[in-house]
Amino acid sequence: MTSRERVKAALIHREPDRTPVFEYVLLPPIADRVLGHPSATDPERWPTIVEEYGWEGAVRRMAADYVGIAERLGHDLIYAVPNPVPPTSKPAPMPAAPVPTDPVERLQRRNAQAASSGPGPADESLVIYSFMREEMARRGMDLPLVAPAYAHGVWTDTDLMQTMALAPEVAREHFALATRRSLAAVEKYLALGIEIIGVGGDFAGNRPILSPGMYRDFIMPEVRTVARRIREGGAWSVNASDGNLWPVIDDFLLGCEVDGYLEIDWGAGMDLRRLKDAYGSRITFFGSLDCGSVLSFGTPEDVREHTLACIQAGWGSGGHVLCASNAITASVPWANYLAAVNAYRDRFGLARYTL
Repeated sequence: MTSRERVKAALIHREPDRTPVFEYVLLPPIADRVLGHPSATDPERWPTIVEEYGWEGAVRRMAADYVGIAERLGHDLIYAVPNPVPPTSKPAPMPAAPVPTDPVERLQRRNAQAASSGPGPADESLVIYSFMREEMARRGMDLPLVAPAYAHGVWTDTDLMQTMALAPEVAREHFALATRRSLAAVEKYLALGIEIIGVGGDFAGNRPILSPGMYRDFIMPEVRTVARRIREGGAWSVNASDGNLWPVIDDFLLGCEVDGYLEIDWGAGMDLRRLKDAYGSRITFFGSLDCGSVLSFGTPEDVREHTLACIQAGWGSGGHVLCASNAITASVPWANYLAAVNAYRDRFGLARYTL
């Protein structure tokens, strides 16, 4: 199978020749080591790269590094975020208005600002995807792309959560505007041929920070609207949130009418085998190597066993794409990441990865 065929098989629940694999977010120093040079996919390096290469050159370098990482690690798809827009001279800021002390008033102000601004990402921020396709063509690659349209998370947004209880109509306006932004991004992604689009957003830790009723009332219908548009456009939607989602899992997956689940948090109790048993005929699971604990603090042997167990839990009738539960950060030792990569390769009879 080609990578494209392999990913499609996972999404339509047909058994692939091997579990598709990719990385959601791969940061330095591991990204640097894979590439053999400082990765331009690291947001913190953007100002320096623009200064050295100019804006278009910096975006092309970022695109080349996204593709280079996928090529070297044998990935089957690529997740990439929109690139920063070209630098412009900014007008002098207006004097700041006094900040309201009431959370409802603060959210009302945010809603007014969101309503008056353009909903979609700037066209200049999406050139990364065209450049990535050019780079893949140059290297003889053809991988599906994953892009974010997240807009419905509530993580750390205490004003929003208080307003959901105190003034539900103001909170509904917030989420409707979030859907407007998400749909505007979706339209541009569909025009670019992006195959998989992330929706939703974080709302849980060790348990959801909203009641199941609030999730069902405020968030589920909005995410469902976005997921339906993505399906109409011929792409797949993937709902994303860390944390323990068991109290809302039916609404998060079936109620939102999404095709997949990303950021599966093994450390918070989201067991892949249990998920696969319950929803494997309808949902594709992206994960769930535990980056926060096992990959960061286990031994290479722990990581190897964890990776093989994850592959086994997700195997059968498609429905699984292997990746970490979230970002591979500096907390993950190189030996552990290499152990995960080579456990996957050993499982499917591929040549081991070496620098």
